[in-house]
Amino acid sequence: MSPQTQTALITGASGGIGYELAKLFAKDRYNLVLVARSAGKLTQLADELQRQFGISVEAVPLDLTSGPAPQFLFDQLQREGIAVDILVNNAGFGVFGEFAKIPLGEELGQIQLNVTALTYLTKLFVGPMLERHSGKILNVASTAGFQPGPLMSVYYATKAYVISFSEALANELKSTGVTVTCLCPGVTDTGFQGRAGTENTLLFKSLRPMSAKTVARDGYRGLMAGKTLVISGFRNWLLAESLRISPRRLVTAVSRKLLEQE
Repeated sequence: MSPQTQTALITGASGGIGYELAKLFAKDRYNLVLVARSAGKLTQLADELQRQFGISVEAVPLDLTSGPAPQFLFDQLQREGIAVDILVNNAGFGVFGEFAKIPLGEELGQIQLNVTALTYLTKLFVGPMLERHSGKILNVASTAGFQPGPLMSVYYATKAYVISFSEALANELKSTGVTVTCLCPGVTDTGFQGRAGTENTLLFKSLRPMSAKTVARDGYRGLMAGKTLVISGFRNWLLAESLRISPRRLVTAVSRKLLEQE
């Protein structure tokens, strides 16, 4: 099946890694379904990609922190006869601060978007993929998922879930024709820092952020190659490997130090 007859669905597509992934899929002439909260940015991107690459792009402004949103999206595409060949669960956000002081709604919102919506969408779209014996899923996690993260405890925990879930599902789906890839970026130059409030942390200031374009390229190549885990950047891979053999108490202490405000 050629890319021209295949469709990729990308959440969090209006900026950052999701935006760069959309351009990569469009360049290879995949039709697209782009999902994000920002209707204006999403429509602008859809128009841009349609004009440049002559593909079909559907923009779906949707807040995936709303519980019924994944089912709404799936049902809408079913009604329109759009089969999703590649699912990219990219949408996510983090909140900086001590757990006891952060409003409950912000903590639950992270879990809803980073974990629940990702799981829900995967559940909905993996069934049709298995029926066709063909499909790809890309879940965007983070190197944060390899360690506890004091001052961003819920965000780090959600990304640990995404890594574990993706690796387990990839194993379950082996030999079905459906692959699961988990992309783990490190510090990346996107709008994430502004929303999370981490611009002034040692983590962001001491580590040179990777470009969203480079991270997206690494994830895209890994997805197409059927890799299960993709850690973008050699430095990030080295860090992730070192965490496996380091004492957990030390890892947690260092993680907190990196997240403290300067």
